[in-house]
Parts: sequence; C-alpha cells; structure tokens
Amino acid sequence: MPSQTTTAAWMGAAFAAAAAVAAVVLAVFGTAERGTDIALQATARLSFLLFWPAYAGSGLVALLGPAWQPLQRHGRTFGLAFASAHLVHVALVAWLCWIGPVPARGTFILFGPALVFIYLLALLSIRSLQQRLGRSGWWLLRTVAVNYIAYAFAADFLRYPLLGDAKHIAEYLPFAILSIAGPICYLASMTPLALRVRRAP
Repeated sequence: MPSQTTTAAWMGAAFAAAAAVAAVVLAVFGTAERGTDIALQATARLSFLLFWPAYAGSGLVALLGPAWQPLQRHGRTFGLAFASAHLVHVALVAWLCWIGPVPARGTFILFGPALVFIYLLALLSIRSLQQRLGRSGWWLLRTVAVNYIAYAFAADFLRYPLLGDAKHIAEYLPFAILSIAGPICYLASMTPLALRVRRAP
C-alpha cells in the first residue's frame, strides 16, 4: 500500500496539473463563457483519467491478470488524486455561475450527487471513519458511489461521440470507450475469483 507521503504527493501533483490545464486554457481562450467551457471540458477529462484506474483497476486484474496489480494497489491513491484534481473543475463551475450563464438545473441534478459522493468517499478514506461504517456499510456505500460517479461521466462522454467532425470524435470517442469498459471491469472485479484474490494475504 502506498505511504501517506506518496498519496499526498499524488494529490498535490493532480491538483497542480488540473490548475495548470485550467490556467493555460483560460489564458488562451479567455475567462468568459467560451474559455470557461473549454477549461471545464479539459479538467473533466483529466479528472476522469484519474478516476478510471481507481474504478476499474481491480477488474483489470481479474480480466487481464496480475500485470495490472499496481493499478489495484494504488486504487486509493488514484481516487484521492481524482478528488483533489476535481476541485479545480468545481471551482470552474462556480466561476461559470458567477459570470452569468448558470448551467441548466438538470446538470446539477445529475452531477450534484456525484460531487457529494466524490468527497464523501475522500473523507471516508480516513480509516477510522471508514471503520465506523463496518465492512458491509463501507462496501455498499462505495459500490453505489463509484458506480454513480462512473454513470455521471458516461452521461457526458456517451452523448453522440461519433457525431460531428474529426475533432469532436477525438475529444469524445476515447472517453466513451473507457466509459463502457469501466463498468465491465468493475463487474469483473465482483466475480468470486476476483474477490478471493483480493482477500488473499
């Protein structure tokens, strides 16, 4: 299991990377609605690339073998790095609301619970808090939370990924593929064999 220092370094690096991406986009495209929208898209994709290994790592081990165990071992680190990087995305949403074009209510209905789940899981990564839920309670909460977060990402990336020009396809298709592969991997991680491997000393 990665040390607390390693995890903290990943969290700091993830936040810095997301902030740098946002800063470059806003510098190039401006801080008005268009630039903020592009920054939101860029930081959402960075967040997803950190979330995906935390979500699918165990399933990759079940499907493809022990070569993928480093992703499984670092699942908590990837998850906390994702939560850290996503703070930049949240700040951009707040900025977009401040400058005027508030997103539609449906956006908050879809992504609001996902946001709550992200930081609830981050809080419960503290072992003492996690233990208060008990093993069954933690398993249930984590299962619901990570799959809802995956669904929220998929709801964005699976909207017409093949319609539009080559630029649109390049922006959406790889993430659409990962959005489909993620739940398949997650289901694989719940097979009896995968559960036995995970519980093995």
